[in-house]
Amino acid sequence: MASPAPPTHEPALRRVIGGRGLAAAIFNITVGAAIFVLPAHMAASLGAAAPLAYLVCAVATALVALCIAEAGSRVPQSGGPYAYVGTALGPYAGFLCGVLLWLGITLAMGAVATVFADAVGGLLQGLGGPLPRAGLLIAVYGGLAVVNIRGAALGSHVSSIATVAKIVPLIAFVALGLSHVRAENLALGSFPPLARLGESGLLLMFAFFGMESALQVSGEVRDAARAVPRAIALAVTGVGVLYIAVQLVAQGILGSALAAPETAKAPLGAAAVQFAGQTGSTLILVAMIVSTFGFMTATMLSTPRTLFALAVDGYLPRSLARVHRTHHTPHVAIAVQGVIVCAIAITGTYVKLAIMADVAILLVYLACCLGVWRLRRLDVGGGSADKPFVMPAGRVLPWVAAALIVALLARATAHAWLLTGGVVAAASVAFLMNDVRKRRRTES
Repeated sequence: MASPAPPTHEPALRRVIGGRGLAAAIFNITVGAAIFVLPAHMAASLGAAAPLAYLVCAVATALVALCIAEAGSRVPQSGGPYAYVGTALGPYAGFLCGVLLWLGITLAMGAVATVFADAVGGLLQGLGGPLPRAGLLIAVYGGLAVVNIRGAALGSHVSSIATVAKIVPLIAFVALGLSHVRAENLALGSFPPLARLGESGLLLMFAFFGMESALQVSGEVRDAARAVPRAIALAVTGVGVLYIAVQLVAQGILGSALAAPETAKAPLGAAAVQFAGQTGSTLILVAMIVSTFGFMTATMLSTPRTLFALAVDGYLPRSLARVHRTHHTPHVAIAVQGVIVCAIAITGTYVKLAIMADVAILLVYLACCLGVWRLRRLDVGGGSADKPFVMPAGRVLPWVAAALIVALLARATAHAWLLTGGVVAAASVAFLMNDVRKRRRTES
């Protein structure tokens, strides 16, 4: 990770992924825990105008996805934002992208863990208090850390089950609840102020994150020039339609009650009670638990490797680069990651953590938009046998996407900016110190 730009001798990746497969990957990664809780927050902020925020976020996501798709196809060797941002804007920018992605994912892990704890507390009343809740989070992350240190790939076994468990209940919720929607609950009153729409959009963007992970394989898509934009259109449209449908059904059933504080932790469960009784609410809670646990498992498997890589390259203490003698896993990095996430989840709230994660990831998105413009000007990948995907109106769309991201970032809290700025400052110092050490070793 010290030199984010991919090596030029790395062989070209095989293009074996079809457009439908890519669309499914984007859809499955994007739809996560957020849609189980955000309808209540959107209703409290925007009322019946909540679907407008979903449309804004869907457009912003689609534009950023096009930028990431072209950048990924121009730098297909590594597939990560840190790599093609590093290629376009230099190693320092690529390094910061890697750090910000780690920060965003870590904060997202904490946010999702709060949803998991709330769902378990709703299902098992004895675990709803602060102390039992903290004990639950410590036990779960402690268990995940032990499992990952021992080398078990539990995340890969859970992921397919979690995908079905989070999508099927949402579709069933919409299908079964549609006939119970009351039109008067969806009557649009006054148009919300743009400032409030921007604040809601910033929070809602958390639900649309994840597509950058799926689009990292753009260099392996067959006929990428046509398949990638089609996959993006299909997946983003599908996610947007599902999210809006869930919002409309929940709001159409509960009306103003959707925004009540007691509904905020499990709004879909509260709506499901109205047409499926307590059984429907219980099934929604179970789906939330399985979905969030699947995310927690997968991220605990992968995210500690970033700490490990940074330590190996000299940016973090060498102790984080230790490998377990028996299990050959980065056990110190895994343990530290578990402690960090657990502390964040116990002390933070979903909304605050989601907005802080938004700032970090949106900054990565902004770098990707600027990076793809630079990659196009340099014609990176243009001379290869497999022509890169070229987005339509490529001279304009990156700047439109960047403007939307800046508008969303402008609504972020000072706390979120202070945290992100502090991490960027620390990362900058680590980068400079590592660069100085390398120069000294070279000179000696």
